Amino acid sequence: MTMKYVVVLPDGVADLPIKELGDRTPLEVARHPNMDWIAREGIAGLARTIPEGFKPGSDVGCMSVFGYDPRKHYTGRAPLEAAAQNIPLGPSDVAFRCNTVTVRDGVLADYSAGHIESQDSAELIKTANERLGKYGLRFHPGVSYRHLAVISGVEYAKTQCTPPHDISGKPVDAYLPVGAGSELLREVMRQSATLLKDHPVNKRRLQQGKTPATMFWFWGQGTAAAFPPFRAAYGLRGGCISAVDIVRGLGRLVGFDIIPVPGITGYFDTNYSGKAEHALKALAEGKDLVVVHIESTDEAGHMGDAKKKIQAIEDTDRLVVGTLLDGLKRRNEPFAIMVVPDHPTSTALKTHIDDPVPFALYATNGPKDAITAYTERAVQSSPTRFEHGFQLMSFFLKQGRP
Repeated sequence: MTMKYVVVLPDGVADLPIKELGDRTPLEVARHPNMDWIAREGIAGLARTIPEGFKPGSDVGCMSVFGYDPRKHYTGRAPLEAAAQNIPLGPSDVAFRCNTVTVRDGVLADYSAGHIESQDSAELIKTANERLGKYGLRFHPGVSYRHLAVISGVEYAKTQCTPPHDISGKPVDAYLPVGAGSELLREVMRQSATLLKDHPVNKRRLQQGKTPATMFWFWGQGTAAAFPPFRAAYGLRGGCISAVDIVRGLGRLVGFDIIPVPGITGYFDTNYSGKAEHALKALAEGKDLVVVHIESTDEAGHMGDAKKKIQAIEDTDRLVVGTLLDGLKRRNEPFAIMVVPDHPTSTALKTHIDDPVPFALYATNGPKDAITAYTERAVQSSPTRFEHGFQLMSFFLKQGRP
């Protein structure tokens, strides 16, 4: 019987202690018996998924979790999302992430324009192509607030940009693009504010009591990316489940099949149990490994909402990890499962940090250590540590093998 593998990737689930939680983290407060079972019955430890010199983000962190060294393969965030949307990038093309954001009185009020619905933002992107395309940018609608813009000119890859989720509540003028190509990008951003001010979509949103999208924000740019296939590197057929383009794009680039799941949103209303059920189905139909990504834990951190993060952790544990464990155990075949985030997201700071992340893994007939819970504090006593996070995948795949 062949071993089956599942990686559960709760985005940004690790955190720093929060005063309002009695100097505990959301993982320490939340009830997650299934994650704890994996830690108690298997191995837990720490992995540094963000190499020194890299900004902490899902692009870099997920690359490490997937088993690829960002120091060798990273070209930027947006190219991964372009791959998810099947947007071809030529040799001189640079893709930018393009957020619909809300700026009030010069301050970044919302990095997601109230988690704008995809239908609304698609109308805004359509207008952008009609009115701002003259600047040489090609806009592509994505999910909710997450869009792309592509421009020709390798110099734009060197523009210095700031992720909008890093500057919530701060004046935007201090964080506009600088360096090569920045003048054009700044002008387009200024023009977008004028364009969106009286847009019918925003008028409708205001009438409905929703947050308007007042500006396009460029960041996360890069040139086309390429990776050696996962099957060639690790010998397994992989699948990927995620509502987020960056994870789907990375999966597609390494040769994973992207497994569609109805009702997944990348938010708190996502179809948690559907992700687990479709992962089990994919394994039954011949996949060797499936990565199941959950975004809601990260979104709660960016919102600065510890209660929502605790709820997202508990939903993930019950509906994703619990469903997976039940299904894998019923198969009566050897399996291995690992829980690991891409990076920590500090709820107090509302942004990513580059601390090592806790992981826990269990494998049929695999080793067991003394760790009994899946929390940041619990794994500190573990001797199992990876200074280079991409090495964790090889370690995981070796567990339980004769």
